[in-house]
Amino acid sequence: MKIDGYTRTCGLIGNPVEHTMSPAIHNTLAEELSEKLVYVPFRVPEDKLGEAVEGAFALNLLGCNVTVPYKSRVIPFLKEIDSLARDIGAVNTLVRVEDGFKGYNTDMPGLYRAMCGDGVRLEGEKALILGAGGVARAVAMLLSVHGASQIVILNRTVEKAERLAEEINTFSGRQLAEAMALTDYGALPRGEKYLAIQATNLGMFPRVEEAVIEDRAFYEKIHTGYDLIFNPSRTKFMSLVEEMGGRAFNGLRMLLYQGIIAYELWTGVKVDEELAGKAYGEMRRAMKPEEQHPEQKPE
Repeated sequence: MKIDGYTRTCGLIGNPVEHTMSPAIHNTLAEELSEKLVYVPFRVPEDKLGEAVEGAFALNLLGCNVTVPYKSRVIPFLKEIDSLARDIGAVNTLVRVEDGFKGYNTDMPGLYRAMCGDGVRLEGEKALILGAGGVARAVAMLLSVHGASQIVILNRTVEKAERLAEEINTFSGRQLAEAMALTDYGALPRGEKYLAIQATNLGMFPRVEEAVIEDRAFYEKIHTGYDLIFNPSRTKFMSLVEEMGGRAFNGLRMLLYQGIIAYELWTGVKVDEELAGKAYGEMRRAMKPEEQHPEQKPE
């Protein structure tokens, strides 16, 4: 691509950013669509976040993604925030508006698009969420919005899971979510089959041989498992799901589609599935085992 005065810039704000695969998504899309756009990562120190957002606007950036640890911390520096991002309490995409940026959350729409592509329907589904942090909160809201019939939140600290369940029930206006200690998974009804979403960091480097629950009896209850970790591409959680006859997916397609939705917001261009497949291929090629790093976190 020829870079000149007409080329727009988008980027990633985070810390660290060295192992991001987002440039593989956006630069592939721009090249294939002949858009004059380049995407670069920006490592931002924690005490410079506000300055970074102001600087991005001053430098005429078209938009930015935001990754850990800034998805919630960036909100006070925005001019506007989309209702979904406000409900979730996290922003991962900034879109240029007058006098600043508007914040969106494309992570959960990205997960939903990935699930639809995998033939998973959420309406009427019984779901398990492993973890009760910010990612688990967003997943629970997604399940609520798309009509899940039951959500069971399993967490080491059951009080945290209880707070999240109460919040989701208030949000949904129905008794949808319940909390359970991780060690109490045996109390789940026999014969039930669940969609399970692994929303903790366990399974990432260097703890790639671990899963939040190791007992194979638990995995007999899962018909489909999503691990939101994307590197390594096959986690212990996924292996256990598949060993017990379920389908298992990692978070790479979620990462793909959250990026595509962000790109569509920035450019107004609709990305079709053929082009999405090309971007996915570039992401796969960008995943090198030797690039795993103790600091790496889900985007």
